[in-house]
Amino acid sequence: MKKFLVYTVKILTITILVAVILDGLYTFIFLQSKNRGKIETIFNSKAKKYDVIILGSSRANNHFVSQMFEDKGLKTFNYGISGGHLFEASLLLKLMIERKYTIKNVILEADLNLSNDHEAEGIAALFLPYIHNSDVIKEHFETQENFNELYYVPFYRYIKYDTKIGFRETFFTAIHKKTNALDNLGYYPLEKHKNGNMKNNIVNLNPLPHNKYYEEIKEICKANKINFIAVMTPMCENVVGMNYFDKVKKAYPEIHNYENTVVEDKYFSSCGHMTDTGARMFTSRIIKDFFNK
Repeated sequence: MKKFLVYTVKILTITILVAVILDGLYTFIFLQSKNRGKIETIFNSKAKKYDVIILGSSRANNHFVSQMFEDKGLKTFNYGISGGHLFEASLLLKLMIERKYTIKNVILEADLNLSNDHEAEGIAALFLPYIHNSDVIKEHFETQENFNELYYVPFYRYIKYDTKIGFRETFFTAIHKKTNALDNLGYYPLEKHKNGNMKNNIVNLNPLPHNKYYEEIKEICKANKINFIAVMTPMCENVVGMNYFDKVKKAYPEIHNYENTVVEDKYFSSCGHMTDTGARMFTSRIIKDFFNK
């Protein structure tokens, strides 16, 4: 029995030691990353100056053409992340402030994502390599149910989210393999697809009366004297339940409603995402309404 206990202790000790070493190695590699995604690019950057940054989900990433702002003399980057929620958008802005970014205007896509205040697990995982290196990230995750495991158990986060920050992603990061996430100043253009889903039903969707992370973004902008512009972006003409946008306007009257700026299906890749042509029409309207001085 004694031999068995000694053997067990040795195995546990070796396992913990290996986990600590791997955790440190993976984290070190991610701390060198600057060209694979928007999150690590911000984390590993120094102070930058922007006239306009764009935050939100894919409905920001695919709808705001950064170059059109640049053509007006406005230094711009689209930090919208496909699949992201306001949980991640708020944390991105916190990281920029932590990195001493100077920002004049924040455009936030705030429409469908107001219906929840949960993390988008697959996107939120991309922040986790840095959880021990940033108080901002640590504090942002402290309210999550599995925070203790993520923070205190070595290598747990890399195993749990292997598809996002596991061996494959760590390897590509180590060899500095680029992605297209930073192309086009963060804007990702879409094409018209013959089989694109041009129907959507949002009847059961309701905005939260007080979305924690939306309010956080507003407060961060106010505290740092950043002009805050929240907008609802277009959807195709076949959506059922378009009164959702009226509900948003009632709950958050400061949000500008642009859901009907572009409506024809020919300008949409799918019901919730415009093609490059549609995005340019929409961006042109935003620039005209907010930046034409």
